[in-house]
Amino acid sequence: MIRPLFLAILLALPLPVQAQQLANKLFGAKDAPSQQDPMPVGSYARGCAAGMVELPESGSSWQAMRLSRGRNFGQPVMIDFLVGLSQAAQRIGWAGLYIGDISQPRGGPMTSGHASHQIGLDADIWMLPPKRLNLSVAEREKIGSVPVRSADQRSVTGNWTKRHSALLKAAASDPRVDRIFVAAAVKIEMCKTARPSDTDWLQKIRPIAGHEAHFHVRLKCPKGAVLCKTQTPSVDELSKGGNGCDETLMWWVTEYLDPPKPATKPVPPKREKTAREFTMADLPRQCKDVLSSP
Repeated sequence: MIRPLFLAILLALPLPVQAQQLANKLFGAKDAPSQQDPMPVGSYARGCAAGMVELPESGSSWQAMRLSRGRNFGQPVMIDFLVGLSQAAQRIGWAGLYIGDISQPRGGPMTSGHASHQIGLDADIWMLPPKRLNLSVAEREKIGSVPVRSADQRSVTGNWTKRHSALLKAAASDPRVDRIFVAAAVKIEMCKTARPSDTDWLQKIRPIAGHEAHFHVRLKCPKGAVLCKTQTPSVDELSKGGNGCDETLMWWVTEYLDPPKPATKPVPPKREKTAREFTMADLPRQCKDVLSSP
């Protein structure tokens, strides 16, 4: 027979990870933002978001894509940025923008896809120039973007235009932007036409795998967002006044694609928990309040 004291001790012990609910299931189940003041909580890949704002499904210069995902929510500063960039897209000759995933209504880890996009300060923008901005909900589920990187990852395709470059410059020139992720081939192409003065904005364009059909904008933590953790080091610290068009960039089309064979068998790194394995204990404690808020 289990003694009452022993039973009380057992109940007080934390549940094993397998028995704890996954954070992505909890946040993925929320279909509305919390009724709190806007606040990004934690870091881009380990956090949540209070007081988010929904990007309207359509506007005069944009359409939100893949509405079934429920990921067209962001911090007010992000929604303002996206609307402004869509207007800039029209000034360079596009009809506007097709905007992909931003964040879930309360941020947090997602059940599929991104490891980041958790605090409402990340957004994906399609490389596909819109032909029209009156797509139906069904059309937005079926239509896809276009790759601007070749299959061998070393150059851009015919889908890349000077207007793509102008759009990325407009995005990176916004002081609220910390960095923009693109395919390495895109950065290399932009570096070919760079001027010596193109440092403040071009250094924010950062090469990374998996961005051949969209670019990923990441904003800095807004002023006064005391619970927000900015990425460290920031792009400004990484660049040291340069534009990123150096030997580090070329690594992406040399050693990254054709890594040298190691002399000895490398020791596999310790496996880290992925975002889809996070429980609430892995997130900032304030995320419990975000989740439970009306």
